[in-house]
Amino acid sequence: MPSTLLSPPTPTTTTTRRFGAVLFVMCACVAVVMSMVAAVNLAVPQLSAGSLHPSGSQLLWVVDAYTVAFAGLLIPAGAFGDRHGRKGVLMAGLAVFAAGCVLCASAPTLSVLIAGRLLAGAGAALVMPATMSVLLHVLPKEKRQAAVATWTASTAVAGLLGNIGGAVVLQYLPWQALFWVYVPLALALVAAVAVATPRTASSPAALDPIGSLLLLAGFVTLLFGIIEGPALGWTSTGVLCGFAAAVALLAAFVLHELRVEHPLLDPRLFRLPSLRSGTLGILATFFGMFALFFVNAQFLQYVKAYSPLQSGVSALPLAVTMAVVSRLSPRATHRFGTRATTVTGMVTVACGLALLSFADAHTPYPLYAGWLILMGCGVGLAGPALSLSVVSALPGHRAGAGAGLNSASREMGAALGVAVVGSVLTSRFTGHLPPSLAASPSTTDALTQAARLGGALHQQTVAAFAHAVADGYRIVAAVVLLIAVLIAVMGGHRDGSPS
Repeated sequence: MPSTLLSPPTPTTTTTRRFGAVLFVMCACVAVVMSMVAAVNLAVPQLSAGSLHPSGSQLLWVVDAYTVAFAGLLIPAGAFGDRHGRKGVLMAGLAVFAAGCVLCASAPTLSVLIAGRLLAGAGAALVMPATMSVLLHVLPKEKRQAAVATWTASTAVAGLLGNIGGAVVLQYLPWQALFWVYVPLALALVAAVAVATPRTASSPAALDPIGSLLLLAGFVTLLFGIIEGPALGWTSTGVLCGFAAAVALLAAFVLHELRVEHPLLDPRLFRLPSLRSGTLGILATFFGMFALFFVNAQFLQYVKAYSPLQSGVSALPLAVTMAVVSRLSPRATHRFGTRATTVTGMVTVACGLALLSFADAHTPYPLYAGWLILMGCGVGLAGPALSLSVVSALPGHRAGAGAGLNSASREMGAALGVAVVGSVLTSRFTGHLPPSLAASPSTTDALTQAARLGGALHQQTVAAFAHAVADGYRIVAAVVLLIAVLIAVMGGHRDGSPS
């Protein structure tokens, strides 16, 4: 299959300095919208203990609402940018993201907070594919592979920004301040995009509102079943109906896409081995990484008794390793082939999660940091190669749709990772709790009550949370490992550079 990287429109005669400025601004946009995920995970204990008093499932919706909108709208957002202009759509996305953050920061109720998260996620969905598409259309051919690696590494920088910046804010200010911080950042990037980014030629990408609605609805109902399972019961009517609706809606999406003249995402594209394995690998890798992001801050604050600032700083080895290894990934791909690079990275992610499942209150931080570094190596190794596989599988005029699929795979994996590990955490924590605390409405309530009572009860409650975290990590690790084996068996890449 011809590579997108070999056939996009010829870039304009822009200077090397201008190329660098465009790359920097695009990566900054990615870093800001992605850092929101890590920052909000740090805020989970504060949100849980705050005046809104969310239950365990409500807290998962607060965290996942952003990634649900992000993932569900990414593919149509990519096509929308191709059709209406990538630069304008990118600027609009940043403005919508800022508006969502304002709504979150001023939210008087949980419903308003979740609505703000959805709005911010919709803005982020406009931003992500536009940044990749701009890079593929502006940069010269010889710079594109390195640019994709740098773009991927910016997600690691996002983790760094979210952890450190969020930790500093949450150490001294309430959780609402976290959202206020993002407003001037997003507006500054609107100005930077306006100045630094050239306009690129639009292309007649088709919009498919019915397909977009079916995909989003199917994904939301799937998450509903996963998130509400522990509270309503896995065999309850509501949960079973949620899973059944997800199957029906996603099947309707596939049938619709096969019949419509201009599909949002043609299912026949997944006959392309590199697109199929790349998409599956991205989904699994980010499923594992964001499951870790959701649990890590809570584990460090609840089990290790770290402050928000200590928790944020403690995650630095993961983010730094991801950033460094992402820059080295193209060399590994060139030398060992895409399949070997991606499968090795995914197996490393699974091993890191499995090792983290053995952590408890007595685990020394250097050992814990070593396991985080192993995770960072795996994500940094697999991520760029997988992204390049997806974006290079489609023709140049569909660069936005390819970038949207790449980013959608990330965010769907992230949302599923948070939902699955959060549901395991809730159900297993309740199962391990001492009987006197089993009726507590949330994790924070149980831990707070146990801390107030102190003694053996508090120790048992902390141990119950650590056991629940271990169960969650092992389930997620098994899923990532299974998909890595599947990709190794079914192939999908030529040896050497991505197909």
